[in-house]
Amino acid sequence: MIIVVEGISAAGKTTWCRQRAGEYLIKESYPEKRPDRQPDPGEAARLWTEWNAKRWSDAVAMERGRGLAVCDTDPLKLHFSWALWQVGEAPEGAWLAQLAFTQEAIRNRRLGFADRYLFKRIDSQVAQQQRDLDTARSRPNFGLHLRLHSSLVRWYQTIAKGMPERLVWELPQTLPPIEATASPYRYDLALFDTFVGLLPRAEHRP
Repeated sequence: MIIVVEGISAAGKTTWCRQRAGEYLIKESYPEKRPDRQPDPGEAARLWTEWNAKRWSDAVAMERGRGLAVCDTDPLKLHFSWALWQVGEAPEGAWLAQLAFTQEAIRNRRLGFADRYLFKRIDSQVAQQQRDLDTARSRPNFGLHLRLHSSLVRWYQTIAKGMPERLVWELPQTLPPIEATASPYRYDLALFDTFVGLLPRAEHRP
C-alpha cells in the first residue's frame, strides 16, 4: 500500500509524516540542482519526471519490504506544473511537456496513482502562522505555495471524482489500516487520461 500525504508548505504534512510514519517514510526530496523550466521546458520535464520516478521506485521498494510506504508529497508531482500554469507562473507548454513525460512513465509503470491520499487543507493565515513558528526551515517560495493552494485542492478534488475512496481530507491521528493488495488501477493509463480530461480549465492561460 502506498499513501501520499499532500498540502502546501507549512500545512504540517512533514511533521505528521515524521510523527506517524517514520519507519515507512519516503521523504520529500529534490535534485541538488533543480531543473529550470524557463530555457527548455521539455528537458526540465524529462529531468523532473526521472526524479519523480526515482521517488516512486523508492516507495514501491518500501512497500515490497514493509507492506506500506508513506510519501511526503506525491511522487507523481504533476500537480505542481498544472498549478503553476493555473496561476500564470508557467506557460501551457511547460505543463503539456510534463504531462507527456508523465503519461509515458505511467505507461512504463515508473509512476502511478497512490492507494490513498491524505490531503491537508489549510487557511492561508494559519499556514502563515505555522511558517513563522517553524524557524528551522526558510521556505523561500512560501508566497508562491499560498497562491497554489486552491489549484492543489482542485487537483485532488478531481482525483476524488474518479477515485472517491482514495481521498481523505485530513491528516488522521493514526495511519490508515494497511491494505493487503495494491489498487489494480495504479498504472491505469485510461483512468489517468480521464482524470486529466476532468481537470478544470485554467482561467489564466499565458
